[in-house]
Amino acid sequence: MSIELATGAKPHTHGLGEVPPKTKSQLLRSFEPADFPALTGREEDWRYTPIKRLAGLDSVETAAAAKAAEYAIRSLPAGVTAEAVGKDDKRLGSILTPFDRPSAVAWAKTEKALLVAVAPETSVSETVWLDVTGGGLDGATWAHTYIEVGHHADVTLIVRHTGQARLGDNVEISVGDGAHLRLVVVAEWDREATHVEHQKARLGRDAKLDHIAVTLGGDLVRQYLSVDYAGRGGSVDAFGLYFADAEQHLEHRQLVDHSVPDCRSNVNYRGALQGETARTVWVGDVLIQDAATGTDTYEINRNLVLSDGARAVSVPNLEIETGEIVGAGHASATGRFDEEHLFYLQSRGIPEAEARRLVVKGFFNEIIQKIPDEDLREELTELVVARLDAGKFLAPEDLEAGATA
Repeated sequence: MSIELATGAKPHTHGLGEVPPKTKSQLLRSFEPADFPALTGREEDWRYTPIKRLAGLDSVETAAAAKAAEYAIRSLPAGVTAEAVGKDDKRLGSILTPFDRPSAVAWAKTEKALLVAVAPETSVSETVWLDVTGGGLDGATWAHTYIEVGHHADVTLIVRHTGQARLGDNVEISVGDGAHLRLVVVAEWDREATHVEHQKARLGRDAKLDHIAVTLGGDLVRQYLSVDYAGRGGSVDAFGLYFADAEQHLEHRQLVDHSVPDCRSNVNYRGALQGETARTVWVGDVLIQDAATGTDTYEINRNLVLSDGARAVSVPNLEIETGEIVGAGHASATGRFDEEHLFYLQSRGIPEAEARRLVVKGFFNEIIQKIPDEDLREELTELVVARLDAGKFLAPEDLEAGATA
């Protein structure tokens, strides 16, 4: 099944006017790009992003590509449907209201969306695959996807991005009461691709979301995942794996907004960098509002620097408005190979190159094992090892951390 998303515009705004933001949850939100100033790179949320490499995805004036990215469902198990819907569908925009300019531009430039729906009380044993194939670099592409998992349903969905594209898109994720969604998003773009994406998930009462982001390809990839809760007992586990090579900029941001009691969240992202100009950014924001008593949350980011000059930015943030919580914490670590691990392996006759492979595979193994599809786990492990083998490493005594935390 192949669905091509068209382009267009629809003005609609939910801006906050002159009210100064108190928390992340009160930042300007609007469907109208004009409500957001043009990006300069001096904004707090954009100061790490190379604005000049956005390929026009932050401007409504940018010309559309000659060929749009293609969205195709490999198969539709019983209880799962996929269709193109217009912007008059009331579900669109009910979860995600853009809070930055590229997201608002993506909303304005799309007339249709891909709706993937899982019927209530349906347990889908077969993995659902959504393949997104880029249409080339001749202009920009915008898209919108809405994922709806009915109450007490259970499903695994893998979204895989390949090819060349300049893509800006929004993804809305609705997980109904008592439902469980395992969502794997793989950015395996060709080297020159640009992808700027905002994903927003809303969890119903006792709903569970396992979100796994894998980012390996592209020139610039910036993914923003935001989550909120519509009922007690909601639970989200957000895992991430990224490997940046020379000239790549891979950026991941999360905002987990705890606004109702007795919900939990766990964020665990790991990245590796090789090449003097490799850049990664991870910013994790967790907001615990005054009403969100009984919250249990933790976030951690770890980065492994493999080459001198590579730079990882890691910023965990907690914003807590109530002391009546189960727990809240964060951690961040960025450094080079653990020399003790390498020494231990080499002392047992393992060559240095193989020892490095084992250390990197071990570093990523916890995240890779969260992927529910065995074939995909093996393929991604091979891709990581292949990228590692292609790198040129300095001797440990010459290797500087090349990172900021």
